[in-house]
Amino acid sequence: MATAAEPRPAKLPLPGGRDGATVRLHPLLCAQMAAPPAFLERAEGRMARLKAMGVRVPREEWVDLPVIAFLVEHPTAGPVLVDTGFHPAVAVDPDQGPAGVFKDVKMSPGQAAAAQLRDLDIDPASVRTVVMTHLHSGHASGIAEFPAATFIVSDLEWAAAAKGRPSDGYVRRQYDHAFDYRTLDFEAHDTDSFATFGRSLDLFGDGSVRVVFTPGHTLGHCSVVLRLQGREALLTGDAAHTLHALEDSRLPFRMEDEHRFKRSLREIQLYLKATPDALVIPGHDMEAFHRLDAVYE
Repeated sequence: MATAAEPRPAKLPLPGGRDGATVRLHPLLCAQMAAPPAFLERAEGRMARLKAMGVRVPREEWVDLPVIAFLVEHPTAGPVLVDTGFHPAVAVDPDQGPAGVFKDVKMSPGQAAAAQLRDLDIDPASVRTVVMTHLHSGHASGIAEFPAATFIVSDLEWAAAAKGRPSDGYVRRQYDHAFDYRTLDFEAHDTDSFATFGRSLDLFGDGSVRVVFTPGHTLGHCSVVLRLQGREALLTGDAAHTLHALEDSRLPFRMEDEHRFKRSLREIQLYLKATPDALVIPGHDMEAFHRLDAVYE
């Protein structure tokens, strides 16, 4: 596509790493949406598609979904974001944000990621690195708020977004900016395995922020493993929408590649079995989000 954005391959490690570094994690609730239960966990039978689209599903039975971004404070690389949530314009006009069928967005201006950073006395312009799990609208809408950042995204995700349509979850105007995009190649020689994940890249070279390849929801989807002081944290992105789906291997209604989604889900499940004390935060589980602390060290 003709695009203002011209991504370049990432050269790892990024600057700012420090041996033995641990990070602080702030989960940020950037908005709330809603969807039929069968959209998150696929129903069976001839009515499955209609149920996933909300046909004949009473509104009171729909499930609230958090739209989440994460602030990661690295001791020497500075503040890092994982995803961006919605742009503050969505608080005024919800149609500016989500792609696809469900437009039921509840958001206040103060929930925008940049506004929440200011509340934490962090200048959004000081964010030099933003890791994108993928470029769907609920994750990428706020990209324009961080023009000074380097955006890290997998090369396969960028290729998918370049061809993507709103019906696929991509809104081109949200990420087609002349910003500093760097792509990760999980077939490159410096790719390694980590724990149960077959493909992983160490972002700062110090083990504090690892991007693991978890395709299926989209062709280039990634998750993120963080090293806290006493344990690890796994940000699944949309490789797992809810804890229940993760625990019971429930598939969502829509996936770009079901085989790869199942493989990624299995890698996450094996990781949690091998690392039972890890903090796991799924992509769109409101109950799980409400149980989180404001900050993890």
